Amino acid sequence: MNLEKPKFPLASSLAQEGKNFDVLLWIGCAGYFDARYKRVMYAIAQILEIAQISYAILGSEETCSGDPARRAGNEFLFQMQAHQNIQTFSHYGVKKIVAACPHCFNTLKNEYPELGGKYQVVHHTEYIQELLQSGRVRLKETGDFKGEKITYHDSCYLGRANQVYEIPRQILEALDAELVEMSRNRKCGLCCGAGGAQMFKEPEKGKTDINHERTKEAIQTQAKTIAVACPFCMTMMTDGVKKFEKENEIKVLDIAEIVLKHV
Repeated sequence: MNLEKPKFPLASSLAQEGKNFDVLLWIGCAGYFDARYKRVMYAIAQILEIAQISYAILGSEETCSGDPARRAGNEFLFQMQAHQNIQTFSHYGVKKIVAACPHCFNTLKNEYPELGGKYQVVHHTEYIQELLQSGRVRLKETGDFKGEKITYHDSCYLGRANQVYEIPRQILEALDAELVEMSRNRKCGLCCGAGGAQMFKEPEKGKTDINHERTKEAIQTQAKTIAVACPFCMTMMTDGVKKFEKENEIKVLDIAEIVLKHV
């Protein structure tokens, strides 16, 4: 399928035209500033447009969800950022939010309500599964991963924090690939090492970096693709693959990118 560059309609532009939208696509800091994760956001937006979903982004009106500030213990900064976003959501009448980052997803879903921000918040894997089940997005019978082994790395904030374990796996199982599990998975999955603001500091002293340990488990599955659903996991697992000099053998892809190749 030849896909055009997604439109990423701005909420402010739609409002000026007197138009509404059904879904707010939350881009997140990684989606705006990380070159690799921008490609994931393009994939998600393309899937939304294939499904003919009425969506919008906030653009320059979107600030950080406040998750890193709260995890690092700066409650004042968290509440300041959260209240600013809540005011923006109210201005545009936001009811449903699709977030790609599990950290943003967790904060918007579970922590904004205590500040008055109550919305239907879903992770992009949940929404993609919803679109597949409703038939608004259809997969090809064969795709780029035919016969290949794929392993899935559980994001802590999607898995343990929100119990979303099976939906990403169900999506992968619908492909013509073989899903293989790492020795530690689901609630026993090993963190990539980026959570709790660890992404922004040097690791503590120890025998090995945690993302190297996790990547080693992925390599042991003999999978050609490591599927992730989090920008932090994307960075840490990609760095791990580079550490073991496996870049030419193993791809690290977001589930949205994998689905898009099968549409």
